[in-house]
Amino acid sequence: MPPTQLHRDLAGELWDADRTAVPIPPLTDRHPDLGLEDAYAIQTVNVERRVADGRRIVGRKVGLTSRPMQQLLGVDEPDFGVLTEDMIVEDGDEVDLARLVQPRVEAEMAFVLGRDLAGPGVSTATALAAIAGVLPAIEIVDSRVADWKIKLVDTVADNASSGLLVMGGKLTPVDRVDLRLVGVVVSRGGEVLHTGAGAAVLGNPARCVAWLANKLGAFGSGLRAGDVVLPGSPHAMVTVVPGDTFRAEFAHLGAVTVRFSKESAA
Repeated sequence: MPPTQLHRDLAGELWDADRTAVPIPPLTDRHPDLGLEDAYAIQTVNVERRVADGRRIVGRKVGLTSRPMQQLLGVDEPDFGVLTEDMIVEDGDEVDLARLVQPRVEAEMAFVLGRDLAGPGVSTATALAAIAGVLPAIEIVDSRVADWKIKLVDTVADNASSGLLVMGGKLTPVDRVDLRLVGVVVSRGGEVLHTGAGAAVLGNPARCVAWLANKLGAFGSGLRAGDVVLPGSPHAMVTVVPGDTFRAEFAHLGAVTVRFSKESAA
């Protein structure tokens, strides 16, 4: 769908909210007729703006891959957003909260594609064959919509509530692990908050890569060798407060840590 003026106007609101750290009211409250195509059109306007500013696309994130999150938003399939190079944070680095609006964290696996992959007809097995390896990761999700009062259209328009991405330094070939059985322990300041396993993500995280490749294929696009793909998290999001340190320890994959500054934008 080519973007309309309304799409550009709403994309502009989200763009400004991201830069001022001042969230906006839900798009769906003001424009209840917006559909999923509209949402992806709005998302694309801001992705193209990032690219025009010199930021390179490095991958995609898949969201709404757990059954509870799908039920919460009343959907029966995932959504996706775009990752750009400025979203990448090195393992253990401190994140300045001033660059975020309403951050929350999720532990997930991060896949690195070894070859191009595009639908239709991509299966979980095909996706596994295309993945070069998997890294431990923490996604810092963020919403430019006030109080996270989002519906499906709101989050898709807001680039699937993307924020930042922290990846560990150990790349493990996927044929060395059963992704369904990879467990993770998430802690804050040494206190365990959540545990989860890969099977909570559509039964197998690689299935999310297959879904994404087929979805992008329907848009005439696809994944490229070297792309990073986040398949979604097996646990609930955790709200960030100033000074937090989070660690995600994955069986077989290693651990990844992120620290947050002691002062926020407010």
